[in-house]
Amino acid sequence: AKCYFAPLSPVYKSPEYEALGFELVVERMVSIGYPQELLSFVYDPSFPTRGLVFDTMYGNLLKVDAYGNILVCVHGFNFLRGPDIRELYPNKFIQRDDTERFYILNTLFNLPETYLFACLVDFFSHCDRYASCDTGFKDGDLFMSFKSMFQDVRDSVDWVHAKGTLKSKTLENLEKYVVKDAKLSLLLSRMNEVSKVFLATNSDYKYTDKIMTYLFDFSHGPKDSAHRPWQSYFDLILVDARKPLFFGEGTVLRQVDTTTGRLKIGTYTGPLQHGIVYSGGSSDMVCDLLGAKGKDIVYIGDHIFGDILKSKKRQGWRTFLVIPELAQELHIDVTVVVPPPSLLTLEPRCLRPDISAIQRRVKRVTHDMDMCYGMMGSLFRSGSRQTLFASQVMRYADLYAASFINLLYYPFSYLFRASHVLVGTHARTHTHTQVHSLTLTLERQRQRQRQRQRQRERERESASPE
Repeated sequence: AKCYFAPLSPVYKSPEYEALGFELVVERMVSIGYPQELLSFVYDPSFPTRGLVFDTMYGNLLKVDAYGNILVCVHGFNFLRGPDIRELYPNKFIQRDDTERFYILNTLFNLPETYLFACLVDFFSHCDRYASCDTGFKDGDLFMSFKSMFQDVRDSVDWVHAKGTLKSKTLENLEKYVVKDAKLSLLLSRMNEVSKVFLATNSDYKYTDKIMTYLFDFSHGPKDSAHRPWQSYFDLILVDARKPLFFGEGTVLRQVDTTTGRLKIGTYTGPLQHGIVYSGGSSDMVCDLLGAKGKDIVYIGDHIFGDILKSKKRQGWRTFLVIPELAQELHIDVTVVVPPPSLLTLEPRCLRPDISAIQRRVKRVTHDMDMCYGMMGSLFRSGSRQTLFASQVMRYADLYAASFINLLYYPFSYLFRASHVLVGTHARTHTHTQVHSLTLTLERQRQRQRQRQRQRERERESASPE
């Protein structure tokens, strides 16, 4: 089958890029009336993780599983315990579908605001000028709800990305903020040999051109070939894509004047032309221009909603989710997180173990293991339970990796297969029952052996002379 690839836009360096975004959002918040003290906030990359849910009613950051069960609850920087959580959320559960109240912070761009939510709640909770309420803060006759604070942060983030200086500051220091990989041109040239390659980005042409020029700024092309402009690696280039709208009705397809960066007048209606840069369009137009059907396309993105979920649900495209945090998670899994042997086995002599003590030990060690990943734990799990983010990855991403450059190490004919997953739990239950029965049988045998041992000892004692 034909295969089309859409390598994603640039990978930004972490935590440098998040720190820049955080600083600019804080400056915007102060400019619209928030206290000057906020300017002292400094981004801490060890606190936030993706996939958290912000409760706009109570101002809490929640880590939940696929079903809405609460795994971690934080108010500011105060981690709530079970009884406190149940006072706010009966059964430690939320209705994730209530999008008016709960906002999922799923993207890499959400990391700065995730930390800012915690900073703001912590600041106002400890500020003498404000009185804390269940749903916000009071300053005399003025009331600031968590809902309004949330909206101010969201508006500030959107302003920084659309009208602020985030892009200009990024372009001023590309080496500091953008990851550059010499293997990129080699991967794209290999893709060109077997397929068509297209680029779809929400950025405008001028920003895209400067970023891509930097990424391909090497003295020579792949395999010591002559240097090529970045546009030559793509059969189709789309800027101003406006994803996720791009995967639905889309926008008018127009042609970009690459000399001025301006859009040419009128709608583009011609065939696909190599070297032309387009603006807008839709996923349907991409299929028409490339002559491809849904599953012919492997779409690579780092936004689980705007890229992966929408392209999968609306178009049926194959999906490759880039998760940069995966590299660090795997490193920690291999080098740091090793469950203590005492948690994996119990002393065989312990016939009546102290369950509460074991539970406390498991809870303590699980917490210590989670802290290896950061204050909010792993992106993919909390203890042994899978997070909401992990469940979305499993559901919508056909492939996922820390970098799409990993494709370079596989032939394009390679068939990626997941390990076999049972439809039901009957086989595992059957196996568990067998193991449990075997354990009981062995334990009974030990008890009989001990009883016989004691009987023989009593017989020897009674038979021995006075």
